[in-house]
Amino acid sequence: MKSGYWKFQRPGEKWEDEWNQDAGKYKIYTKYEKEIAGDNIGAYFTFDCEKGETIEVQMGVSFVSIENARLNLNTEQSKWDFDAIRTEARNKWNKDLSRILVEGGTNDQKVVFYTGLYHMLIHPNILQDVNGDYPAMESGQIKNTKENRYTVYSLWDTYRNLHQMMTLVFPDRQLQMVHTMINMYKEWGWMPKWELYGRESLTMEGDPAIPVIVDTWMKGLRDFDLDAAYQAFYKSATTPGYRNVLRPDNDDYMTLGYVPLTEKFDNSVSHALEYYIADWNLSQLAKALGKDADARLFYQRSLGYKHYYSKEYGTFRPILPDGTFLTPFDPLQGANFEPNPGFHEGNAWNYTFAVPHDIPGLIKLMGGEKKFVNKLQSVFDNGYFDVTNEPDMNYPHYFSKIKGEEWRTQKLVREILDNHFKNEPGGLPGNEDTGTMSGWAVFNMMGFYPECPGKPDYTLTTPVFDKITINLDSKFYKSDPIVIKTIKPQDAKANYIKEVIVDGQKLSGYRITHEQLVGAKEINYILKP
Repeated sequence: MKSGYWKFQRPGEKWEDEWNQDAGKYKIYTKYEKEIAGDNIGAYFTFDCEKGETIEVQMGVSFVSIENARLNLNTEQSKWDFDAIRTEARNKWNKDLSRILVEGGTNDQKVVFYTGLYHMLIHPNILQDVNGDYPAMESGQIKNTKENRYTVYSLWDTYRNLHQMMTLVFPDRQLQMVHTMINMYKEWGWMPKWELYGRESLTMEGDPAIPVIVDTWMKGLRDFDLDAAYQAFYKSATTPGYRNVLRPDNDDYMTLGYVPLTEKFDNSVSHALEYYIADWNLSQLAKALGKDADARLFYQRSLGYKHYYSKEYGTFRPILPDGTFLTPFDPLQGANFEPNPGFHEGNAWNYTFAVPHDIPGLIKLMGGEKKFVNKLQSVFDNGYFDVTNEPDMNYPHYFSKIKGEEWRTQKLVREILDNHFKNEPGGLPGNEDTGTMSGWAVFNMMGFYPECPGKPDYTLTTPVFDKITINLDSKFYKSDPIVIKTIKPQDAKANYIKEVIVDGQKLSGYRITHEQLVGAKEINYILKP
């Protein structure tokens, strides 16, 4: 339930509370003075104004009570001063956006970059009132917090890059986001999947809290209740399906190693692929904690994607309850987001390479490096790649796994940035997905991308800008700031990486570890045509 409190003032006049509703297709309650909750509830206001007259509006919002909404408003906007509030908001945003400073590039590229970073900082957002009150997860209970309580966890999207950006540039906020997720588990018994204002929407697939928190831990941010987190992860990974909120088809997954297609549009392959990524992350955490039996169990589970590979089509393919592949089968069905057996919001080509935790295994499954490269390149050549769809966002980066093919990553990433991220209406290629779409652009424009959550490293791409300064939080990282420079031969269009020098030492390969990145003072990308 959300409560609101509004104040209206014509300049020079006293306060007025206005509650005006107009008749229409909805039932109208005039002078309604009780709290009301539900879908499609709203209010609007009309004013008898003269031409050119200005109306100033203040609004307080609370998810706890009208009294708290009023308290929030009076605490945060105690005076009528629109310009002062606008200036304060601008200064706060400018401070956040200035954590990363870019030089060079075009004006449009800078607008795309900072708009993207701005989008990444909108959600998750703070839920609690100024007095610390907030609605507990999946209950009517009101609790109180001394730190920020976050909400709007679009985790199926954001586990791929947004939380990695928070860990790198805003580690204090990322830790509080992790604290919130663990407290949600303590309040209702499960980690969030797609939480919205204290309620679980169960939108999309998988067990995405696991890669978020494991990635955070692997990168050195460990000031949270790890025992509770592991307990939550183990619970969702091993609880039978009929009692499992996050993995409702866990019985088949645990016994068969995959999820069979039991209903025409049950998203079974999409479910399983997300479980594999989560279980791989869980295996890495278990290994680091000395839980060897758990590590072996969850690692073996993470390789179950191999069941879905159809040599006939060269793609993943749904499996029927009797163990046979779905027939007939069209790997392109779902290309326009129409319902598709086994796959959610995409086709088989959007999902076949969606195993970032085991690309070497996928290469072997497809017949070796040459066949893998040809098949992956065909996704782009045939127009099957969809940058708006999270499962295949990482596809361009996988070429960098193979020596001599890294140039394809650099070429494709730049083409995608230039063709799909623009400073114009409709400048994003698809749904922002609470910052994930922009996260793809922001990371790649800086010259590195975290294509596998839980692996504390990044694939190198060609930076868009001449100089990038990342101001790290000195409370968490020893190097402040990191300066990234691109060095190009004169009179040449150079978009490919010749070598990367980190504090005077040449990197071997086209990856940089998180430890190398946050410990660096200067990173030089030497480019070539």
